[in-house]
Amino acid sequence: MAKYTLSLEDDFDFDIIGLCSHQGDYRVCWSINEKIGLKLKKSIEPFMVSGKNGAINSSHSLYEWFDEEDNVIYYFIQNKNQGKYLVPEKSQIDFFLVIKDAGVVDIDKLMLQLKNIPSILTAFSFDPYDLKSANKFIF
Repeated sequence: MAKYTLSLEDDFDFDIIGLCSHQGDYRVCWSINEKIGLKLKKSIEPFMVSGKNGAINSSHSLYEWFDEEDNVIYYFIQNKNQGKYLVPEKSQIDFFLVIKDAGVVDIDKLMLQLKNIPSILTAFSFDPYDLKSANKFIF
């Protein structure tokens, strides 16, 4: 009898920008909203990461905004909370800005705007396929 295996590849239709800042999540979000014109709002529920057994491993503050004009969803997620990282391989990053529906937003222009915000020290663009933890960003 023949044995068949189904292999699935992740399809990441989003861009990820890592942000470094000494400010709190609310302050960085406020700065982004003021300087760039996004309308990020704190989500009622935090971003939860669960383990294999279904137990919650960590929770991270989450801000989101749906841009109806461009049909793009923005997520702003805290990387470190209570000593646990959302993306452990990028422990130097404080926050992630996830832009869902990749290709609509000019990432280079957005990164320049982010780097000009005084409360943001620097911004890095990541290819989701290069991150081991990228599947955590699939909503």
